[in-house]
Formats: sequence, C-alpha cells, structure tokens
Amino acid sequence: MRERKRELIGRVVSDKMEKTVVVAVQSLRRHRLYQRTVRRTKKFMAHNDQNQARQGDLVRIQESRPISRHKHWRVASILEVFALRGRAVPEAAVAAVPEVQEEVAAEIGESDAADGAAGVAGGGDAAEGGR
Repeated sequence: MRERKRELIGRVVSDKMEKTVVVAVQSLRRHRLYQRTVRRTKKFMAHNDQNQARQGDLVRIQESRPISRHKHWRVASILEVFALRGRAVPEAAVAAVPEVQEEVAAEIGESDAADGAAGVAGGGDAAEGGR
C-alpha cells in the first residue's frame, strides 16, 4: 500500500520561473527555552504545470517525486486567487439575489447610523481648535 503524500498550504511568493512557483508555508512552533509561540516560514519550490498559480495566490502543495534538484512538490490546487481577494461584488450580482440585497441594505443602514452618531459626538473636539 502506498503511503499518503504530505500536503501543505501556503502563499505563492514568486512565479518568475517557467512551470515553477515558490510557496511560503508558515507554521507556529513553541520556542524550547522561552515557551513563546514562534512563527516559522519555510519556502518550497513547487511544480506549476499550466502556470495557473500567480504571486499572492493561496495554494495547496503536495509532495511528489523529485522533479528537479530543488523541486519535490507540485501545486495540487489553488484555494484563493489573489487578484479576486477583497474585490467589491458587482452590483448586478447583488441585484440578482434578493437575500444579498437585503443584507447589503441592512449593513449600509447600520453604517450610516454609526457615522451619524460618531459625527455628533466628535463635533466638540473640532470646535476647541488646535492646542
């Protein structure tokens, strides 16, 4: 029976090579002497066959046979595309789903109420002038 291949999740830090990406994997370890949690980062070269993974993407890499001198991992899947992370949702998508439209309207209403209350409370500081 074959042994299960190790899988790690990390962020692509370089995609400048052909069919190869450098993936930084972070792990938390306990320091032996000080018992503090230490964040360790290790970089792995991974085979990126179709050149789909780009810099900043979150990927899952899987251990494989040696592909070259430094490459012993391959990109199994792309979990999060960096270019799409944090982008605004198009208005057409919000208009198509009524539940999302209600949630967005509720959030906008809450933020407007919070902004109005903060403006009234913070108005006294501006009237005092510079010190």
